[in-house]
Amino acid sequence: MTTTTDAVSTAPSDLPPTTPSSPRASRLLPRDPVLRLLTWTTLVNCLGNGLFLTVSTLYFTRILGYGVGTVGVVLTVAGLCGVLAGIPAGRAADRWGSKPVLILLIALEALGTVGYVLVDGFAAFAVLTCLLAAVDRGAAAVRNALYAEVLPADQRVTGRGYLRAVTNVAMGAGSVLAALTLQADSRPAYTATILADALSYALVALLLLRLPGTEHAPAARETAGAEPESPRDRRNPALRNLPFLVVTGLNSLLTLQFAMLEIGVPLWVVKDTTAPRALVAATLLVNTVLVVFLQVRATRGTEQPGAAARACARGGLLLAASCAVLGLAHGLPAVLASVVLLAGVALQAGGEVLSQAGGWALSYDLAGEGAHGSYQGVFSTGASVALMIGPALITLAVVGHGLAGWLLLGALFAASGAVMRPAVRWATAATA
Repeated sequence: MTTTTDAVSTAPSDLPPTTPSSPRASRLLPRDPVLRLLTWTTLVNCLGNGLFLTVSTLYFTRILGYGVGTVGVVLTVAGLCGVLAGIPAGRAADRWGSKPVLILLIALEALGTVGYVLVDGFAAFAVLTCLLAAVDRGAAAVRNALYAEVLPADQRVTGRGYLRAVTNVAMGAGSVLAALTLQADSRPAYTATILADALSYALVALLLLRLPGTEHAPAARETAGAEPESPRDRRNPALRNLPFLVVTGLNSLLTLQFAMLEIGVPLWVVKDTTAPRALVAATLLVNTVLVVFLQVRATRGTEQPGAAARACARGGLLLAASCAVLGLAHGLPAVLASVVLLAGVALQAGGEVLSQAGGWALSYDLAGEGAHGSYQGVFSTGASVALMIGPALITLAVVGHGLAGWLLLGALFAASGAVMRPAVRWATAATA
């Protein structure tokens, strides 16, 4: 999960400088104009996403009238489409520039979201959902490449940590606002909410027009008189970089933590512990608050690949400890089980901020300059694979298998983090 601008007041040395003479709301924003603009785009985009994600399932089932199982199948197929979109989107960013490609993708998301209130028939709904998933995951990869182009190298990871904090706050605010739609439970209310999400995409596209342009596309270099690309140059460099692919795979394994938190913990609480069901909401709240306060600080010291790999290793150990503690909640009295579960989620939050900070740094440090789109596309695809298979993996291999299932998952996290260090040494040696 992610965080909020409250992180600014808790760790001011970790964030871009702020304007001391501005009102409180302005002081929470970075002084750097580029990062400030990215903050506004993130805030608007994620506020809309929070609205949509909260109401979408009920809109698909209650208003459009599709069965829960049918919607689940469509969303699974759409997830696969999203996995396939990251790599070509990243290559497009390298060729034509991340800014214009991202603006185009976000404009398509705006149009596609409007399509949900106009769609007629299951086939159209399924195609639209798959197309939007592909565009969304492609935009995520291009957005990460954009950060590499518009932020200084020594501020990329800290900037992403800050924007991730903003993401959590905005998503949470969107979810709260969406509660009004859920309470109304009418077609006009759902329609207005979905159109608000579409409007947020349109506003983001307009805001991105104000970002400074970049000159990283090969096409731009050819226009300037440089040698045209050879057939070998046109191949994705990230896919030819075996050490980077290994690092991407290890990061994907660490990304399974999100399925653990969002799927595994709720099912574990409800099915295998005596803790009250309301604790599910409390676990998500604890995670969100801790990430808000810790994510920016966790990026400190990850500037070098070796340090970033150590952050991943420490994150893997904390995730392993989290799994062990969560597994111990079975069979305990309700109050004690609740305490143990919250402690396990707190450990997960610590592992999350460290592993995410380390992963972001490695995705940039191990990428070739001028090819960040390709590398971010591959790295993002790895994470998308984990997000797609994670729910099924956690449900089948962990939940229902008691402490043994949790310990097995913890061992996977610990091993992934530990192997990251030699993998990064290999990757840095290969590019030296």
